[in-house]
Amino acid sequence: MAITYDYPDDLLTAQRDLLAVRAELAALFEALPCSVEPMEAWTRPEGYWLATSPAHPDSPCWTDAQRQQVTELRERERELAATIVTHDFWGMVGGPERPDARSQLRRPLEGATSGKEPEA
Repeated sequence: MAITYDYPDDLLTAQRDLLAVRAELAALFEALPCSVEPMEAWTRPEGYWLATSPAHPDSPCWTDAQRQQVTELRERERELAATIVTHDFWGMVGGPERPDARSQLRRPLEGATSGKEPEA
């Protein structure tokens, strides 16, 4: 039988916020030009095994506002991750149980932020 944990509200909120920030960053990266600095179009040399696109069109650079937005989101992501990792709750969970407790904290919240219903 799996152990269930009674997570403090502030830890659940930090985890929920972290997932939201990461989703916002992912959406932002999808919308941004592929390079931070201006980049001319290029084609990958023959023989590369990478599963990436074989060619990229010209890419304008990110605007100052876009750079600032990415910087702010990354800083918020770091703050939230630090809050979660250093939370006092982890001191109350036995060493071998911590990985499971951390996974359980993520699992129901990941489904909630992706638009899926959390599993019961």
